[in-house]
Amino acid sequence: MGFFEFVFTVEFFFSIIRITAPIIFATLAAIICQKGGVSNIGLEGTMMMSALFGSLFAYYSGSWIVGVLVAIITGIIVSLGIAFFAFNLRTNIILAGTAVNMIGSGGTIFLVKVITGMTEGNQLTSTNGLISTRLQIPVINIPILKDIPLIGGVLSGHSLLTYLAFVLVFLTWALLYKTPIGLNIRSVGENPNAASSVGVSVIKIKYTVLIIGGILAGLGGAFMSMYYSMGWSQDMVAGRGFIALAATAMGGGEPLGGLLAALIFGFAQALSIKASAVGIDSNLVSPIPYLVTIIGLVVFAIVAREKAKKPHKVKESA
Repeated sequence: MGFFEFVFTVEFFFSIIRITAPIIFATLAAIICQKGGVSNIGLEGTMMMSALFGSLFAYYSGSWIVGVLVAIITGIIVSLGIAFFAFNLRTNIILAGTAVNMIGSGGTIFLVKVITGMTEGNQLTSTNGLISTRLQIPVINIPILKDIPLIGGVLSGHSLLTYLAFVLVFLTWALLYKTPIGLNIRSVGENPNAASSVGVSVIKIKYTVLIIGGILAGLGGAFMSMYYSMGWSQDMVAGRGFIALAATAMGGGEPLGGLLAALIFGFAQALSIKASAVGIDSNLVSPIPYLVTIIGLVVFAIVAREKAKKPHKVKESA
């Protein structure tokens, strides 16, 4: 059996969808914030804190629903903090987002010590019972579809939040382009002064997009700790918040484009994991997702530059 036959299996394509889901949540958060004229680089830290508190509350309450709700609330609170510092205290929003990422990486370890008494940041895993199968976000086997050869093995049997992530792509598009609030969001992002002149509250819209982004990042954090990793560990989000920013750029800042870009990153990460599992040196395959990120951004930059040149060429020919 050749390498491609061994790697590109039903399980491999199943893992692509599984890996892509949290990237989609973060990408949609970044897209909505971008549409509202907000650069939210704190998605990584927001997901980390949501993952921690979601898993802790799921464990102490005995309910995965409580865990998901707390993860969402955590995402909202963190996003409100970014908004308050950026818009009320006039702090540079990039610095506010950077601070959130630092808290998400180092501050969560301190919180783990305070809340649980554990001294290691990687101890809240399924091996010591934090998130058991009972507390895992439920897996859904879709009737009829699950019995279809190949397709059923790829598309059925995913987490509830996995399916929600893909549904939210289309709901986000509808929100941005089919609702009055979506029009206001895009107006503020494109020209805040013009939006303000017709009565749109720019600050309110920016708060709104950060809150929506916090909800989506919270869902991504819940997915990571209550399904993907079955627990919490230090830096478990593993750069997905930053990858989402790259996916947003590659997707042209649009939900459908972001979905395609997220799938590319999901494919790269799945390929890296699979290649490592078949015995290829992990030092060779671990950089694959990051190389894809760089290549994707270079391609996007070239395409964007060519598009920017076209109007000038038309004017010159005229």
